[in-house]
This record gives sequence, structure tokens and C-alpha cells, in this order.
Amino acid sequence: MRFRPMRAAAAGAPVAALLLTGLLITGCDQAKEAVNKGGDTPCSEFVAQDSDKQHVTVRKYLEKDTEISSTPSPDSIDGAITAIGLMCKAQANPDTPIRNADLTGILVPKK
Repeated sequence: MRFRPMRAAAAGAPVAALLLTGLLITGCDQAKEAVNKGGDTPCSEFVAQDSDKQHVTVRKYLEKDTEISSTPSPDSIDGAITAIGLMCKAQANPDTPIRNADLTGILVPKK
């Protein structure tokens, strides 16, 4: 059996595959951001989300629908998730949007 050196194109294939995988993963995160409803997310959908998706949902809600001028801190997001989760569990209507959670004075300055 004779040893043949790997051609340049074949040697670059694993690198190209890794780059493509990275782009697909990044694209999925961006797609998750794009379809996220933020404050319009109903309670039934919010409580069914995993914790990563809840963080994206609440961050988008806080950035777009509240008076927070900068990117909310992770502690603010965690606190809002807790408050929204409690509000959603207390709601008789699972279609209530998460923006109806009363965060005034907790995370958002009172008007």
C-alpha cells in the first residue's frame, strides 16, 4: 500500500465543516431572537419555554417595552422571569401577555 499525502482541499474540509456548524448555531440564535414576541408572549407560551428562551423573551420585553434605557442586567432579567412566572401562574387566562406583569417599582422605574 502506498501512502499518498492529503490534498489541500481534503485537508481543509474539517475546518470548513466546523465553520459551517458555527454559522448554523449562530444563525439559530438569531432566528430565535427574530421570532420571539417579547412582551406579547402569552403566559401559556412563556411558562412552556426553557430557561434560555425565557431569558431571550424577557430581555427583549425589557429592552423594547419598558423605560429601561440600557441592556438589562442578568439580575434584572432573572427577577423579571420570577415575577412574570408568578403572575402567569396566578392568571386564570393563559392568553394574558407577559407585559401585563406588574414590574413597576421592582425592575422598572415608576412613572
